Amino acid sequence: MSTISASTARQTLPAQLDRVEAGEEIAITRHGRVVAVLVHPDALKARRAPEAWSRADRIGALLESARHEPLRHPTLSPERAEELVGSVRADRSAR
Repeated sequence: MSTISASTARQTLPAQLDRVEAGEEIAITRHGRVVAVLVHPDALKARRAPEAWSRADRIGALLESARHEPLRHPTLSPERAEELVGSVRADRSAR
């Protein structure tokens, strides 16, 4: 990964974008610290894919375990539900 200063990046942005489009990654520094990285969107998608698959697997496991658990009885009484619906309707009509 190439490293350039923020001032250089500002002065040469079109050239830096061409480099990123060609597949390079460029770290941009300010006062010697990396503050940003220019990365092609496809590379970013590829990096996020494993995290997304991991989350999907976790959700799948949660759904599968929930299928084997008995359903819980509702904790909201019909009277309380009507009260909440009435409150929402009153708020909407007040607008």
